[in-house]
Amino acid sequence: MPLARRLTLADAVAIGLGSMIGAGVFSVWGPAMGVAGSGILIALGVAAVVAYCNATASAQLAVAHPVAGGTYAYARAEIGPWWGFIAGWCFVIGKIASCAAMAMTFAAYAAPAGWRIPVAVAAVAALAVVNCFGVTRTAMLTRVLVVCSLLGLAVVVASGVAGSPESTAAVLPDATAYGVLQGAGLLFFAFAGYARIATMGEEVIDPARTIPRAIVLALGGAVGVYALVALTVMAVLGSDAAGSTAPLADVVTAAGWPALAPPVRVSAAAASLGALLALLTGIGRTTLAMARESDLPRFLSRVDERWQVPRRAEIAIAVIVIGIVLVADLRGAIGFSSFGVLLYYLIANAAAFRQGASERRYPRALQVIGALGCLLLVNTLPVEASLIGTGVVMVGVGYRALRLRVIHRRAGGAQARASDR
Repeated sequence: MPLARRLTLADAVAIGLGSMIGAGVFSVWGPAMGVAGSGILIALGVAAVVAYCNATASAQLAVAHPVAGGTYAYARAEIGPWWGFIAGWCFVIGKIASCAAMAMTFAAYAAPAGWRIPVAVAAVAALAVVNCFGVTRTAMLTRVLVVCSLLGLAVVVASGVAGSPESTAAVLPDATAYGVLQGAGLLFFAFAGYARIATMGEEVIDPARTIPRAIVLALGGAVGVYALVALTVMAVLGSDAAGSTAPLADVVTAAGWPALAPPVRVSAAAASLGALLALLTGIGRTTLAMARESDLPRFLSRVDERWQVPRRAEIAIAVIVIGIVLVADLRGAIGFSSFGVLLYYLIANAAAFRQGASERRYPRALQVIGALGCLLLVNTLPVEASLIGTGVVMVGVGYRALRLRVIHRRAGGAQARASDR
């Protein structure tokens, strides 16, 4: 059963913004400034350029292939089934790690230290239930969460502009080329939400028109918000941001508005929930597409007849995310997520590069820049994250190779039995 086309342009933009604003804006500045130093704005620019190239590649592919699955479906059509599988597998494992990271971020802002793991688990379970009752409810809730996030960020920026004269920032350390690239890799994690729009191509009204517009609008809005927040954190906290677990709440306090720190924490929690909700939705659709092709168990391919959502896939993803929350930490989840997502977009750029003139909406140069950017950033990730990511990717490749071998053996046996008759 196909999914219902119910999402408007506003819905798609809201889902994209919900994925990006909150995926890192409330937590990424400490790690990013710690490595990029005074080059944080350059790192932001690098991440934005790579994200834009990837977004245009995704938009071009989504117009030609308006079905659920994102680059998994696009690469299967443009390059071949194996590349599609690798892209889909990288997306699923990377974004499952992102879900865990967002659940942990939510709990860090919303709960005391001793309750953070139970609260994170409860958040994943609750949003999985929301997703199981229809995509329009997901879009509606995402809009509410995006508004809450933007209000909180507005308070942070306003406090930085109108802060007390006594609030002085420690000077950020000098930037290095490697530090800037590593900071860009961390910031890219926060930009990756536009993929959620492309993976929902089967549920968007008029996808040929809606998807490209939604991706560009959502990405442009996120870049503007991130630039304002980065300038504010630099001006108020400076190098002190590197050691902060809640840098935006610390900005408000350091600027002389400590009474507004709790509302900022509420906004951060809402932003994290918005990102988690949209991430769960996108992973469920890619899992559905892979299960339809038997690249994941076909048990996951069923679409609920009443609510028209891939309920089994949604539940399975939520269970895995909860497992990661119980055993992993935030830094490890972010590194593993970035590894999978960058490889996913590397394949997306390759698939878009192969499209013909009749399907081309953007110059090939953007896809070349996007692919090279992905390769560059993935090589700045921590070695441990890269090794674990490589191992998990190879597990997926081994699973598919084994499945194809079993299928070929069965087909050969059936032919042999037919010839004996």
